[in-house]
Amino acid sequence: SCLQTSLSIWGWGSLGLVLFLVTFGPFAIFYFAFYILCFVGGGFVVTLLFGKSNSEKYLEQCEHSFLPCTSVGIPKCIEEMKREARPIKIDRRLTGANIIDEPLQQVIQFSLRDYVQYWYYTLSDDESFLLEIRQALQYALVQFSARSKETDWQPYFTTRLVDDFGTHLRVFRKAQQRIAEKGDQMKDQAEELVDTFFEVEVEMEKEVCRDLVCTSPKDEEGFLRDLCEVLLYILLPPGDFQNKIMRYFVREILSRGILLPLINQLSDPDYINQYVIWMIRDSNCNYEAFMNIIKLSDNIGELEAVKDKASEELQYLRSLDTAGDDINTIKNQINSLLYVIKVCDSRIQRLQSGKEIDTVKLAANFGKLCTVPLDHILVDNVALQFFMDYMQQTGGQAHLFFWMTVEGYRVTAQQQLEVLQSRQKDGKHQTNQTKGLLRAAAFGVYEQYLSEKASPRVNIDDNLVAKLAETLNHEDPTPEIFDDIQRKVYELMLRDERFYPSFKQNVLYVRMLAELDMLKDPSFRGSDDGEGESFNGSPTGSINLSLDDLSNGPSDETVQLHAYISDTGVCNDHGKTYALYAITVHRRNANSEEMWKTYRRYSDFHDFHMRITEQFENLANILKLPGKKTFNNMDREFLEKRKKDLNAYLQLLLNPEMMKASPALAHYVYDFLENKAYSKGKGDFARKMDTFVNPLRNSMRNVSNAVKSIPDSLAEGMTKMSDNMGKMSERLGQDIKQSFFKVPPLMQKTYSDPDHCRVAAPIDDNVDDNIPLRVMLLLMDEVFDLKERNQWLRRNIKNLLQQLIRATYGDTINRKIVDHVDWMTSPEQVADAVKRFRDAFWPNGILAETVPRRDKAIRMRTRVAGKTKLLEIMPDELKHIIGAETTRKGILRVFEMFQHSQLNKRMVYVFLERFLETLFPQNKFPELFNKLHSRSKQMQRYKQRLHSTQAPSLQK
Repeated sequence: SCLQTSLSIWGWGSLGLVLFLVTFGPFAIFYFAFYILCFVGGGFVVTLLFGKSNSEKYLEQCEHSFLPCTSVGIPKCIEEMKREARPIKIDRRLTGANIIDEPLQQVIQFSLRDYVQYWYYTLSDDESFLLEIRQALQYALVQFSARSKETDWQPYFTTRLVDDFGTHLRVFRKAQQRIAEKGDQMKDQAEELVDTFFEVEVEMEKEVCRDLVCTSPKDEEGFLRDLCEVLLYILLPPGDFQNKIMRYFVREILSRGILLPLINQLSDPDYINQYVIWMIRDSNCNYEAFMNIIKLSDNIGELEAVKDKASEELQYLRSLDTAGDDINTIKNQINSLLYVIKVCDSRIQRLQSGKEIDTVKLAANFGKLCTVPLDHILVDNVALQFFMDYMQQTGGQAHLFFWMTVEGYRVTAQQQLEVLQSRQKDGKHQTNQTKGLLRAAAFGVYEQYLSEKASPRVNIDDNLVAKLAETLNHEDPTPEIFDDIQRKVYELMLRDERFYPSFKQNVLYVRMLAELDMLKDPSFRGSDDGEGESFNGSPTGSINLSLDDLSNGPSDETVQLHAYISDTGVCNDHGKTYALYAITVHRRNANSEEMWKTYRRYSDFHDFHMRITEQFENLANILKLPGKKTFNNMDREFLEKRKKDLNAYLQLLLNPEMMKASPALAHYVYDFLENKAYSKGKGDFARKMDTFVNPLRNSMRNVSNAVKSIPDSLAEGMTKMSDNMGKMSERLGQDIKQSFFKVPPLMQKTYSDPDHCRVAAPIDDNVDDNIPLRVMLLLMDEVFDLKERNQWLRRNIKNLLQQLIRATYGDTINRKIVDHVDWMTSPEQVADAVKRFRDAFWPNGILAETVPRRDKAIRMRTRVAGKTKLLEIMPDELKHIIGAETTRKGILRVFEMFQHSQLNKRMVYVFLERFLETLFPQNKFPELFNKLHSRSKQMQRYKQRLHSTQAPSLQK
């Protein structure tokens, strides 16, 4: 049925189509389509016209209705943007000082140009955003300047800065000691030192550790961003701070564009080393200091860099085509370079093999030690402190203190009696009062050391003690009243096996020799089997003896030494002309013979002559040095005559009978004739004045060593005498008494536990009020580790610094320091600092490119040069006060501290934090920094250890 239906539909449809075509023709279908299209188009047109007219009527009605009018902001904004840009007026005043504002404005302009404008102009030409950033920066600088003017900077520069540096050095010293105690050679020493440093820091600081900021670049950037945002919150008005886009831009410019590059540069060890060399550029390089640095270096990179440079110079010298007199100069230079290479190779081999030698232990166990007489020990500051420590260990300190006390009593009594006699000549009489005070002082000495009540008591002949007691009871005391007993005490210390003889066998004696620079260097004794060898004229067993006024015994009685002046000539060094004498030296012993040449000036001979005649008084009448000549002293005939006379001087000096009569003279002669630069012990002026001041200097040395160790009971009695007779004393006497009577108790500790506290506690009585004394004493304490040593030495140094400061600046030193701080913060100095910053970051107005890291060999040689310079500028007087070994270790410790960029960053950040705490005292910056550093891993571990140690006690 479905099929039939579909067929019917198709049939009827076909029939209709045929009838339509027959009726209307074949084109009727096109007409039909055209009619339909016209109908639809007409309807659309009618609808459009009708809708438009109705819409207009509706809009007219809306204008008078309750609806608001259309916005006009967009057209006005478009119109404003089409207008021509108007000039922007900026208030260029920042600090109120034009000399500061001008370079500051340039810094702002350069910062915006190089960090913002170069990309901003690719997005827009509108200046308003740049103007807002500039105004925000200027407003922050204005607020910063106002805060700076209200701040007292004197405590920051004279106390906080020094305390922070001292704390940093103390942490570094403790970290080094902790690593030395571990003795683990397998780990990376630099990395282990950094980790240990921050461990010690958190133990000392208790509440903060900066390990993340200093070791993680990501955390460092985050710290600087947070810090800059805090500063912007303080310095910017609230409206500008709430503008996040502008705030973020300013924050990034300050943190990443200015602070981070500046901190990285200040923390770079190579930059610090170059700056050190530049600071002391006026001092000449010393060959002996350079060789000491090479021998003491424990960095293989340094040794290899020096060796490579020496090899390069050696190759160049060997390639030169020379003739005549230049040959000798070239040969000497080649020999010197070969010796440097030999030293570097030997040191590298020893470090690589792990056979590093402790000089003190080696000398104590196997070495043949120099002999230092007891009378020299008692008058030498460095030697006396070691002997004092030994005497306290053996219970013989009473004998030593008695000897020193009597020295002080004698000198002071002589001075007071001389002043009294001079006053009596002027008709002023105070005889009874003065003698009564002297008797009281003498009784004080007797009661302290010799009476039955004395504890400890000096054990001496009872007859001498009874005789002294009778004299004190019936006669007026004299300066020489204790001389007999003092001589007996000296002989007791000298002869008694418990004291001086045993001291020479003790490790303290070896350390004393090391401090006096009187130990042989073990690094160049040939091969490991102990066989020595010579090298190009430089004796292998180089004797590094002290040029102090101490003597020692001969090291080898079989050594024969011969020397003569083989040639002389005139040298011109930087316009200065002088004569030079070539000395040929032969040294023979049972197994070998050596020969070398050394060169000396007449001034070297003169200095050497002054030394040995001062030390060996009997030589002054035997040895006669040829006299000086002011004019025509470069004449050939005169030089030949002086050469002949100096040769006669040398032959007389090297006479076997002369050497046998003064055995300790041999080492002085060896040192003078060694193939090395001669180190003068005295300046020219000092040598000229020795004839006049030697007696006074020797007596004053006795006074300075003796009078500073008076016990309490005697000091109190003598202080009373000093107060009553103060008006009678001369200025020199007053200075001596002040150093004598104001000393604290002998073994008093002036500090709390130094291992776990910051350097911020008061240093000593009458020290905190004296700014330079406090600074100098604090730095010496930390650099040379004086608090770990004898307090007598530290007190000596304090008194010496007090007298030096008083003599140099008088009583107005604090006022001068305050004036100097004011000068440092003056507009002129601040402007100069801003200009240096501008020129460093934008030389000639162009952003400085990142300086490429220098080659490792160059950086290593710079390290060696920096250490050499520092060691060279240390005065010999400092070595004589605290010891040569302590001086070297202290200087090299400070230098080594600056060779780690992470530790340098820590110091820079500490200075920055203290700066902000001083500048914004009301903003609780200490708590803020504690929070910023709270993510420290070392801090978290420390709290865990602290909690674990406290938990058992809490349970109990």
